Amino acid sequence: MTHIHFIAIGGAAMHNLALAVASKAGYKVTGSDDEIFEPALSHLRDAGLLPDEIGWHPERITPDIDAIILGMHAREDNPELVRARELGIKIYSFPEYLYEQTKDKIRIVVGGSHGKTTTTSMILYVLNRLGIEADYMVGAQIEGFERMVRLSDTAKYAVFEGDEYLTSPLDLRSKFLWYHPHVAILTGIAWDHINVFPTFPQYVDTFRQFVDSFEPDGSFIYYKGDENLRNIAEHARKDITCIPYDAYDGNVEMQVFGRHNMQNLQAAMLACHCIGVAPDDFYREISTFTGASNRLEKICETDTSVAYKDFAHSPSKLKATVNAVRERYPEKRVVACMELHTFSSLMADFLPQYKDCMKEADVAYVYFNPKVIEHKQLTPITKEEVRDAFGTKNVEVFTESEALQERLKSLNYDNTALLMMSSGTFDGINVKEFAKELLHG
Repeated sequence: MTHIHFIAIGGAAMHNLALAVASKAGYKVTGSDDEIFEPALSHLRDAGLLPDEIGWHPERITPDIDAIILGMHAREDNPELVRARELGIKIYSFPEYLYEQTKDKIRIVVGGSHGKTTTTSMILYVLNRLGIEADYMVGAQIEGFERMVRLSDTAKYAVFEGDEYLTSPLDLRSKFLWYHPHVAILTGIAWDHINVFPTFPQYVDTFRQFVDSFEPDGSFIYYKGDENLRNIAEHARKDITCIPYDAYDGNVEMQVFGRHNMQNLQAAMLACHCIGVAPDDFYREISTFTGASNRLEKICETDTSVAYKDFAHSPSKLKATVNAVRERYPEKRVVACMELHTFSSLMADFLPQYKDCMKEADVAYVYFNPKVIEHKQLTPITKEEVRDAFGTKNVEVFTESEALQERLKSLNYDNTALLMMSSGTFDGINVKEFAKELLHG
């Protein structure tokens, strides 16, 4: 029995990996964390993996543990990590362990500043529909899939969403540098994670390193409308096959919409084609794909109105999502509401990147909580600074969730498309229930 212990087991990716490992024969999984929230709490409890006590317990790190998987939430001075290093236990980061478990498989990796989750989901959805077995790691729940991570002894392929963020407290390289793909997609480069990549050239360079990390004779699928990706392709290793793409413009009717999703779809087709899936088969199956959870997910509809939620928070994602809804509903009033929640989005130096991102909305609300800025130990920002950064007259800024909710409740939603965008919860709003309340009056 191989004993794997997860330090910071409560993370979205980490708890899904723990569930995947625990489902394999011959593995024992334990874990710890100083905070565990839903849905991880219920998932771990249902699988019998929820720690019996919250917190770090170095006395439980014993020589019988075969390996530690270290989550990004843990710090370098974590007492369990310190004890594991003293005992000489093998320590893996999340991406390192994924690679270790799939190093003999054909790996497809989807990277880029936006569209990673949706594009990865599209690939997995089609492979599943065609009966092609694959291991995977994806950042959202997909229809037909039990969880967000799968590891097996039987799959020939592994499909990973490739994140450029840091690997672990012990490894400050980008996660996707561990995966060494045979086939990879880059959807675009738009500056993000300013706390890790303080300049745009540094951010671009990590994608350049990613392409250089490909397995020999790899395939590089890239959005041809991105100047930085074109430059990376031009200087890629000679053994790498570079395949540019643009948006799908065929005749097959799709459930998803927006130019960005047609780009994601075309990239996914090319990746599947690299492993032998015929384009006609891909388009036939993807036509029933309704999207990944929280990615332009329809949450409510009436005879005259519709509401969507989306994970969009970075400038490029925000603009693409607002524009997609505008294009989909040209005759409706678009009410777009977003939360500045991530480290980068709350930094004064990064705010100008949001210029014109919500221009296509008729009504645009931006929310941030000053207490979150204080918690992240960032320089305070003002409502005026945020409004000026977005740069359009349709933007109104809120710093209190209750005030935002009251303003949204005051609107008439007849002939309206409502769009709620955040990687958080607008400080405790159940977005689906709230949207139903708004649309049904």
